[in-house]
Amino acid sequence: MKKIFFSVVCLCTALTTWAQTNDPIVMTVAGKPVTKSEFVYSYSKNNGDDVIDKKTVKEYAELFANYKRKVQAALDASLDTLTSYNKEFRQYRDQQVLPTLINDNDVEQEARNIYQRTKDNIGPDGLVNVSHILFMIGQNPSDSLRTAKEVLADSVYYAIKKGADFSTLAMSKSDDRGSAQRGGEVGWISKGQTLPAFEEAVFSMKDGEISKPILTEVGYHIIKVTGHKQLEPFDTLKSDIYNFIEKRHIRESLAQARLKAICAAKGETPEQVMDMRADSLASLDQDMKYLIQEYHDGLLLYEVSNRDVWEKAANDEAGLQEFFNKNKSNYKWDAPRFKGIAYYTRDEKDIKAVQKSVKGKSFDKWVEILRTTFNNDSILRIRVEKGIFKQGDNKIVDKNEFKDANAQIRKVKDFPYTATFGKIIKKPEEMGDVRALVTADYQELKEQEWLEELKKRYPAVINEDVLNTIK
Repeated sequence: MKKIFFSVVCLCTALTTWAQTNDPIVMTVAGKPVTKSEFVYSYSKNNGDDVIDKKTVKEYAELFANYKRKVQAALDASLDTLTSYNKEFRQYRDQQVLPTLINDNDVEQEARNIYQRTKDNIGPDGLVNVSHILFMIGQNPSDSLRTAKEVLADSVYYAIKKGADFSTLAMSKSDDRGSAQRGGEVGWISKGQTLPAFEEAVFSMKDGEISKPILTEVGYHIIKVTGHKQLEPFDTLKSDIYNFIEKRHIRESLAQARLKAICAAKGETPEQVMDMRADSLASLDQDMKYLIQEYHDGLLLYEVSNRDVWEKAANDEAGLQEFFNKNKSNYKWDAPRFKGIAYYTRDEKDIKAVQKSVKGKSFDKWVEILRTTFNNDSILRIRVEKGIFKQGDNKIVDKNEFKDANAQIRKVKDFPYTATFGKIIKKPEEMGDVRALVTADYQELKEQEWLEELKKRYPAVINEDVLNTIK
């Protein structure tokens, strides 16, 4: 027994040593190890040839440690248990996992099934290459129209019989403008694809034959048959069928059908089957493992950052105002702006009415005031764009406020009058004038403060010896 025990211990020690040698620990964050392979996967993916701001391995190690800290904060907050999070994670993960339920043989079999169904539908009579010239009479035509179209069709037919070019006449005379642009060419058709009278004529004609005018439900047709054939062999059409499969998302339908069959056979839910499949793939394919983990951790990172930083900072009106007051000198414009509205009116008298309604009111209330005053019923009296405009943003502003004589104001039907109301300002007067910039800067500040807190809460230890082996 002791012999067996020591053999097992030796085996486990050997496996551990092998794992540490072949995939050593590059860092530990919050007590959790990060293997070299995981780090290399992330580093390579985020520092490819298309990346402008590439990082050195050491620079990226610091960023990756911070990434892991944020993910740990999300886990400690149990954000991974949220129904909304798990639903979104599964959607991303299953986009990668679902296609693996089928293989190339499954797709080829479906391609052969499509080919066989097409061949069966075509039947023994095969395909006929057809062109036509149509003289349309429409539904319930008058006798005079029917007669006129019949006479025209007969005259064109006899012109062709005397040597006139079929394609040229189709381009100029046919009421089927789609085929007319191709000289009357309809293309290859099989039985069951067109009108009965048209089909009967086509499949009774020989190559090169041109019919007398044939009457169908839509009008008179002069038909030209240019070829007969059977459906080409599968190998000849294989690439076209595969393109059809991709365009119609048939591959996804096959995978969904396979998932349904597996669920029925095992008596399990789709979620259970996909969880097991994902675990199986992750154990066999390292790239798939890290891709799934990337979805998992990336979504957690977004959830925790949005909850603890971005949304909180964006809604912190007092904090935003204080930040703006302290950093007002950082927010400058290279040219003056127009702060106000550019608008169209139906009635000339509404130009002054608009200005009177918002004069002296808070700028952020203007839109609601104008909506309730002028556009509160089914008939819109004005069309308005509100904002802080630089030259080039709005043609009405350019012409009226920036005095650009070349500005061409777009005409709007039923709104012939244009005007502006507001003022030119040389620099931001209040936080709302540069809210987007202030919010972004404030969020960045709060994220840095949050990160400093996470560094204290979740220490990271980087193994420099292992890191130095990564090229």
